[in-house]
Amino acid sequence: GIPVENTIEKIPEFSNVYVGKILNIKKHPDASKLTICEVTDGTKTLNIICGAKNIKPGDIVPLAKEGAILPGNIKIKKTKIRGILSEGMLCSARELNLSDDHTGILILNNNYKVGELFQPFDKDIILDLEITPNRPDLLCIIGIARFLSSLTGKKIKIPSYTVEEKN
Repeated sequence: GIPVENTIEKIPEFSNVYVGKILNIKKHPDASKLTICEVTDGTKTLNIICGAKNIKPGDIVPLAKEGAILPGNIKIKKTKIRGILSEGMLCSARELNLSDDHTGILILNNNYKVGELFQPFDKDIILDLEITPNRPDLLCIIGIARFLSSLTGKKIKIPSYTVEEKN
């Protein structure tokens, strides 16, 4: 077979982040670049101070409530920002370590249900494979897929592609 050098369990690097829905947005009275967002977690409405410009009422977003822990061991707690209490944080993809995108709050699709824990992906296992010199057929993902298909009996789906010749 293929020797497995290491297995890595891929799980989100944050805890207690929920799916929230923005109900209303109003300007912060003491800060021109901040807004006060009324966000529901499915059971209660929270006031969240936010500086992102890409959100609007009705958006489904990741909501880090008090007690959430974000990547880098950042603990979320209630805090006053310019005199107004913020009861949590709306998160960007970078703040959740899901991508480098920090252009605004991560807007979720309607597949997420308000009030549920935010799970951006299913738990996954990454296999670090040792490809030996006598197995050049395993030097690409399709070669590995073919090998696993032969072991498991599952059908493989090979992507289609076309090659154009240029003169």
